[in-house]
Amino acid sequence: MRIARSSVPLLACAAAAAVALVPAAASAAPPAPVPSLDVERYLGVWHQLAAIPAPFSLDCAGDTTATYTLDDAGDVGVYNRCRTWSGGTAEIRGTATVTDPVTNAQLHVSFPGVPGQDQRTGAPNYIVTALGPDYSWAVVTDPSRLSGFVLSRTPAVDAATWNDIDAAIVAAGQNTCIYLTTPTTGGRSDITPLCAR
Repeated sequence: MRIARSSVPLLACAAAAAVALVPAAASAAPPAPVPSLDVERYLGVWHQLAAIPAPFSLDCAGDTTATYTLDDAGDVGVYNRCRTWSGGTAEIRGTATVTDPVTNAQLHVSFPGVPGQDQRTGAPNYIVTALGPDYSWAVVTDPSRLSGFVLSRTPAVDAATWNDIDAAIVAAGQNTCIYLTTPTTGGRSDITPLCAR
């Protein structure tokens, strides 16, 4: 299903609404990371099934993926890619550095040339707050809870897994209504708040 270009203003409004819905969470303690992240198991391709709208992703119409690889320095190479509203491809490469060696689940992600995100070192801005027991899905946010991503190894998950994901989002101190589904070939074709899924 092709998403109409007119959805972009809707996404922009949703992004503004998401920011308005979470000011209390922004002043709370950061969300807890999972107790232990096996970075080697976390590598590979992840499909974004839902996310909190953000300005950097408004060009993305769907088929958003993140591919993680181990680089020569022992950090994680990041390759994000999506299908744009015009049918093209948008992509960006960066690096994720573990900032919490106790859990390995808090990382600092940087993207060269992106203002405010171009420093390779820094405070964590990527926290894995939930993982499927078989590393089949993950929920990721940041210390302020203003960003959020539902990632899966497959483009679709079953209803029981969605229920586990919803519970994980709430456990991280977020509202499922601020997450919008991401259209994915082989998965959902709509853009819907998770709370209305």
